[in-house]
Amino acid sequence: MRIGELAARTGASVRSLRYYEEQGLLTADRDSAGRRRYAETAVARVALIRRGFSASLSSRVIADLLPLLEAECLPRSRALLDAERERLEAQIAAMTQARVRLDEVIAIATDPTWRCDAPPRHHQRV
Repeated sequence: MRIGELAARTGASVRSLRYYEEQGLLTADRDSAGRRRYAETAVARVALIRRGFSASLSSRVIADLLPLLEAECLPRSRALLDAERERLEAQIAAMTQARVRLDEVIAIATDPTWRCDAPPRHHQRV
């Protein structure tokens, strides 16, 4: 199928499909005129790529994961995904801490007794 049809069937933009190909996530044959031709299996592959990106996986991780899934190498693919989940958990923890600190700044900034020219006061943590 041509790139436009693959885009229509997967919901991915033509630009995204070209990016996936540049990143080595998707391959296409070329016809005599040099136009891309994708196999039927590209539909499922694009769906998996898009799901990976929506799960905050990098193109590098997706590139490492795809061959493992195709080879049904479940222990290695599970280990890779578990590591990515741990990375995501660490990011969530860091963002949660950042939100707590932001709440503290909001509390200070909205305190009617606080003045820029006054010495700093210690506020209770929120």
